[in-house]
Amino acid sequence: MSDTKYYATGRRKTATARVWLKEGDGIIEVNGLKMEDFFGRADLRMIIQQPFEVTKSENRFDIKATVRGGGESGQAGALRHGIARVLVKFDISWKTLLRKAGLLTRDPRKKERKKYGRKGARRAFQFTKR
Repeated sequence: MSDTKYYATGRRKTATARVWLKEGDGIIEVNGLKMEDFFGRADLRMIIQQPFEVTKSENRFDIKATVRGGGESGQAGALRHGIARVLVKFDISWKTLLRKAGLLTRDPRKKERKKYGRKGARRAFQFTKR
């Protein structure tokens, strides 16, 4: 095992994840906590594991990540994006696998801002004739 570390940034909505990867035992640490403690929901943990499942590299790498902004699902998506990008830096041959699975594409959808004179982003006030 080498001590080489790899770094990448992942984003989704307004969340950003900074991800460091090194060869190890499959320990994922997010903001100083184990992944299981940071992400309580099982579906979010499953989302984070997807890049490893696609590349068949479960329990092969240790991940340290810092995540900020957004909500729970946005942070999980940002972490997944960051892990996929850092795996490509580790082994360029995985790029086609991860690209086909759609894990290298950033999900840019954000909440649209509320406009002046409207009830929401697009919803206008109810029209009254009299």
